[in-house]
Amino acid sequence: MPKDLTRRDLTRRELMRRSIAAGGLFAAGSLMPVSAAPAGQAGEKPPGPPPGQGPEKFPHQTGSHVPATLVDGKVVQPRRDLPILHKTSVLVVGGGPAGTAAAFTAKRMGVDVTLVERYGYLGGLATGGLVLGIFPLYDRGNKQVIYGIGEELMKKLDVLKYGIIDRNKAPTYPTIDAEAFKYVLADMLLDSGITAYLDCWGVDAIVDAKGTVKGAVFESKSGRQAILADIVIDCSGDGDIYAAAGAAFEKVKTNIGLISRIGNIDEVDMAVGRGSEDPGKPPAAAQTGKPGDGGRPSKGRVNDFNGHAGNSTPAPHMNWLNMRGPVGDALDVSDLTALELKHRRGTWSNVEKLHQKQGDEQAFLAETAPQLGVRLSRLLEGVKKLTVQEIRAGAKFQDVIGYSGAYANAPEFQIPYGSLVPAKVENVLAAGRCISADYEVADITRLIPVCWVTGQAAGVAAALCIQDKCKPRNVNVAKLQNILHQQGAYLG
Repeated sequence: MPKDLTRRDLTRRELMRRSIAAGGLFAAGSLMPVSAAPAGQAGEKPPGPPPGQGPEKFPHQTGSHVPATLVDGKVVQPRRDLPILHKTSVLVVGGGPAGTAAAFTAKRMGVDVTLVERYGYLGGLATGGLVLGIFPLYDRGNKQVIYGIGEELMKKLDVLKYGIIDRNKAPTYPTIDAEAFKYVLADMLLDSGITAYLDCWGVDAIVDAKGTVKGAVFESKSGRQAILADIVIDCSGDGDIYAAAGAAFEKVKTNIGLISRIGNIDEVDMAVGRGSEDPGKPPAAAQTGKPGDGGRPSKGRVNDFNGHAGNSTPAPHMNWLNMRGPVGDALDVSDLTALELKHRRGTWSNVEKLHQKQGDEQAFLAETAPQLGVRLSRLLEGVKKLTVQEIRAGAKFQDVIGYSGAYANAPEFQIPYGSLVPAKVENVLAAGRCISADYEVADITRLIPVCWVTGQAAGVAAALCIQDKCKPRNVNVAKLQNILHQQGAYLG
């Protein structure tokens, strides 16, 4: 390198090329090299007493970690090696409905699987978001069209007291209990042989000189660490990993709510009909009554805080209250902060107004969801983009990997494998709400049972990539479909 050419003068691509040529991988978003040393060997452990025998002191360290510095009014993050936490065949980022489905499915096919989740529990919005309604499961004729691992999970809830209600009562959709579902998923994970890391946030992709994804970078209480993988399945909901790797995507903004549970209540009030969350349709008339008066609807909604009671749940005298919420940017921390705070104020006010109704004087706010109800943020530009025109026309796809049930004004429809595969970036699959679809379709594919469908398909595809030594875009689709059939998935 010429003396007058400093590292600052190099372009990002040239710096990556030179460093990777020397034998390294890079975190795509930060240009931080990934060390070959295991996480526990990144530096010598400071002296201290054995574990459990008193406090451990950490004197000033000058090892691998160097803090960010303020230089000329700019915050500069120094270049540093990242310790490798783990190496795996298939890395699933996100432990929500799609991520757990992907991880369990891939592991059952005999490959090494690692699952990483940002919260301290599994289930995503189905548990932490209190999205307890399992819809859409049925076609327009009230035939169930989503089976596979989703059906397996619901059967596990069937045998738990207060685990799930309204099973096999189409068109009424089942409602689950969040804590029961957390238990089911934790129990399955502990017995699965999957390597898991909770409270661990995926923040960057690891790529080689060709831009091929080789793993991901995570932040946790253990610091910033890397997990190397042959195939990464992005089930983050927001497409965090494929976006960091350079895959094209569309950013969208939509309604963000906060669901709550209300205790000591027997009343239900809800929007009737499947169009209750369709942004293009005005609110349906409210229906009020007791649970069991003519059957429960699929879901409820609320755009205001005017003393709503919500829908019944498996727990006696306990409702869940869905909330549409205002349009917000799920990738903007200021928006998310404002919504977290304002929604909790409004939710409390709603219960105070509920107290003014005869019979609801003793109702109480049992819980506000730990997670905001983010619907959509990033949508992948994939090999195939699923469009609303196609689903309304009943399009059939040669690479179908599952179905969505009928929802709002949309009929049941097929989901193609190409919607899970980035148009260009290699070694990554997407599953869940961030797959390749236009906005109107994504407002359906984001829903819990459909995330099970895309997660299961991504898990099978990732395992086939390992077994057949191929890229996700080159997976044998007929083989993929045959395995999904064997696993009980419905492909039409």
